[in-house]
Formats: sequence, structure tokens, C-alpha cells
Amino acid sequence: MAYRNPAPTVDIIIELIDRPHRPIVLIERLNPPLGWALPGGFVDYGESVETAAQREAQEETGLTVELVTQLHVYSDPQRDPRQHTLSVVFLATATGNPHAGDDAKHLDLFEPWRIPTNLCFDHDRILRDYYNYRNYGLRPKL
Repeated sequence: MAYRNPAPTVDIIIELIDRPHRPIVLIERLNPPLGWALPGGFVDYGESVETAAQREAQEETGLTVELVTQLHVYSDPQRDPRQHTLSVVFLATATGNPHAGDDAKHLDLFEPWRIPTNLCFDHDRILRDYYNYRNYGLRPKL
């Protein structure tokens, strides 16, 4: 019997703590779906979600991150047009100069007032939840 299960992924909200306003890192995707996204990707077999988050951050931004907390799990079956995924989202901090790598066409730093509107997946919802958590201490609702 074959089982169809969602694919586990991670997304990382990386705050650069050595800069004013603690901007976050977003990547412009090289492959469809196109647009801006949080660094992240699929969890490898035998890998913890924490290790996957650190690996994906390194591969896509060149940064070594410190995971601060898990924000939430996002699992809407329609969140990724390619397949059903669930994402464990982490908040992380880093210092240094990130650079686009892996599946990134471009990388940029964004303060809250400069977030692009063409975000992929459900990253607009994730960032809304992040700013509510960061500014007001509100955790995302189930």
C-alpha cells in the first residue's frame, strides 16, 4: 500500500542583529514558483528540522545562523503549488554579509516597511505572524 504524505520543509526568518532595525533576509527564487521567499527547503531523510534549518540557511545565504525559537508550523495543503508540504518555521539570528546561493537568483535585506509584495507560498502570512510576534508578543493562532 502506498501512502501519500505531506513533505516536511523548513523556513527560516533570519534577523541580521549586527545592523540597525534587524533586517530580515529574503531570497528571490531562481526556480518556479518565482518571487521572493524566506530561505528554506526540504528536510532530508534522517535529518532533524533544526539541522535542516541551519543547513538551508547556510546553502541559500552563506550565513551560519543561531536558531532562537520555533514560530509555528504551516500546513495548508495549498501553501505550495508544487505539492502538499508542511513547514516548520524558525526565527534565527546571524551576523555578517549574506550572499545568494543554491536556488537563489538574488538576495536582499528587508526592514518591515520594505517587504516586497510578490512573496511566494504563504510567506506573506508567515511574515505577518512574525511581525505580530516580534512587535506584540502574539503567537500565531492555530
